[in-house]
Amino acid sequence: MLGVDDVATYLGRPSSWVYENWRPLKIPFRKIGRTLRCRPADLERWIDQQN
Repeated sequence: MLGVDDVATYLGRPSSWVYENWRPLKIPFRKIGRTLRCRPADLERWIDQQN
C-alpha cells in the first residue's frame, strides 16, 4: 500500500497537494488508523479515469 508521500512522488505533486485534494478529486485512499493508504492498482485505475 502506498502512503501520501509515495502517491505525491508518483504524481509529481507535493504531499500538501495530495492532502488537500484527495477527497475532492476522489483519489482512492483508505484511512487505516490515522494514515491514508492507497493500493497501487487503485491509483493506476484512478489515473486512467482522469483523461
